[in-house]
Amino acid sequence: MFFVDTIEVAGLGNRSYLAGGPRTAVAVDPPRDVERVIAAAARRGVRIAFVVETHLHNDYVSGGLELARLTGAAYLVPAGARVAFERVPVGDGDAVEVDAGLTLRALATPGHTPHHTSYILEESRRALAAFTGGSLLIGTVGRPDLVEPRLTGELARAQHASAHRLAAELPDDTAVLPTHGFGSFCSASGAEGDATTTIGHERDSNEALVKDLDSFVADLLAGLDDVPAYYAHMGPANTAGPAPVDLTPPALADSAEIAARLAAGEWVVDLRSRLAFAAGHVSGAVNVEADGQLAVYLAWLLPWGRPVTLLAESPEQLAHAQRELASVGVDRPAAAAIGSPDDWVREGERPRTFRRAGFAELAEAYAVPGRAVILDVRRDSERAGGHIAGSVHIPVHDVRERLGEIPAGTVWVHCAGGMRAAIAASLLDAAGREVVAVDDSFAAASTSGLPMARITPAGSRELPAPAADTVLLDARGPGGRVGAPASDSSPTCSGSAAAPHARRHRTDGDRVDGDGTPASTPDAAGHELGGPAA
Repeated sequence: MFFVDTIEVAGLGNRSYLAGGPRTAVAVDPPRDVERVIAAAARRGVRIAFVVETHLHNDYVSGGLELARLTGAAYLVPAGARVAFERVPVGDGDAVEVDAGLTLRALATPGHTPHHTSYILEESRRALAAFTGGSLLIGTVGRPDLVEPRLTGELARAQHASAHRLAAELPDDTAVLPTHGFGSFCSASGAEGDATTTIGHERDSNEALVKDLDSFVADLLAGLDDVPAYYAHMGPANTAGPAPVDLTPPALADSAEIAARLAAGEWVVDLRSRLAFAAGHVSGAVNVEADGQLAVYLAWLLPWGRPVTLLAESPEQLAHAQRELASVGVDRPAAAAIGSPDDWVREGERPRTFRRAGFAELAEAYAVPGRAVILDVRRDSERAGGHIAGSVHIPVHDVRERLGEIPAGTVWVHCAGGMRAAIAASLLDAAGREVVAVDDSFAAASTSGLPMARITPAGSRELPAPAADTVLLDARGPGGRVGAPASDSSPTCSGSAAAPHARRHRTDGDRVDGDGTPASTPDAAGHELGGPAA
């Protein structure tokens, strides 16, 4: 009898796994919040005997070293990964017995990183599941450009070869269980994928397995989008060996301290919903919703190492935010406050507000010359698929640095669904601009009567404004270059377009933008494979 439990890390678009038999188990690519993995093992009544990494992660701080320390498990890391801590180096073909009759075999699958290794769970030499990390994902592969730009082409070719090796050596019914590709920016593309897939399914649909090498590499490299800026700090942290995380509550700040921290140039981040933020907030605060992809977008936008104060509506929201931020190395908030804007502004001051609207209201403003400055904050790839004619494009991750490029006037900010627009609107509002946050699905832009355009291969310049005094500004998020976020709802460690069989993991119609509320994610066993009882 065997089991595989999935531990969703929705905020990062990743999954970790706990797999094993009746007595012992292995944890694969554990998140920094190791308590979830320990709790999953406790529910199963098993001991974690092994912790394995498919690669040194570039998108989050691993909990592997801490989990191994706490449980006494052997820590298996690919031999080619140069690390500064003791571990068991793993090479191609190495195997360990997880439980009686249950074996974990290493399979070298370079491409996402030079040392990337997949692990095949076998029972009596029959392959049950392949933990493919950032190699073979659902419909796509992990992106090859996160290690060293000069290696990108070589690693892209290695991804193709590794995908074909997995398909050649494993039976069609082998479950494929990747770490990335559920919104992660480590994915080479926006593929979202089903809850589960198999080698046979991927053989028929995965871009790495249905395209020839040259076509695959060309398409893969052409589709790479911006890389979140904080990724530059994740590899070094995992190489050095992450310190144990401290999740004790930060010191509470009063209104005077909040004002002083803002005056000192520190970041004050309001974790409440974008609806609540627009209705009233501390002047100068930035809004990144706790229920969205907080870790990705805040770590992407926050100057690395800058002190941050968190404003939460409840202790539970604050605790959740701390766990999310610790996953990307933002370990200790400088301070926090709990309550509402009335508690956070100084006596005699009033909370600041700004408007929210839909595309229908934007269309009305657009029709009057001089009334609207339209800012599109989506990624380059999103904008290429269609945008409001004449709009100016600044991906959300670039807005803070490019405020001076935004023309004078009321700025109407939009993205694909509202979340990134709210972040950008809060940045503009903090800078003293008059702003309207468009909280609407981008699909409504054309149906509202706004003129649409596409970026053609022949020319990628922005189109001129439709009226003399109307400027449209596109601030959509980035998709693959360093410093730009991918979609509002998805981090990205994979590398291709969505596969035809993929299904959305959010039901608000804005998976690309990441603006919706994440689907509920059980601590573990959200997806489970089970072998027959012995």
